[in-house]
Amino acid sequence: MRDEYDFSKARKNPYSTQLKKSITIRLDEDSVIYFKAISEEIGIPYQTLINLYLRDCATSHRKLNLNWK
Repeated sequence: MRDEYDFSKARKNPYSTQLKKSITIRLDEDSVIYFKAISEEIGIPYQTLINLYLRDCATSHRKLNLNWK
């Protein structure tokens, strides 16, 4: 292993904008159970399934219709 490395010709990771960001989110238990059940049926992790669903909502600009009384 070298004592020093030369990073003067290094370039930024071109895929860095595609990386996932770790966050903490609170979900009710029924929602988690729902996504876990679906994920077991199709064989992908439930967190990936939730991410795919949220991404689909974001790309299609889907919004909730909330009417507070």
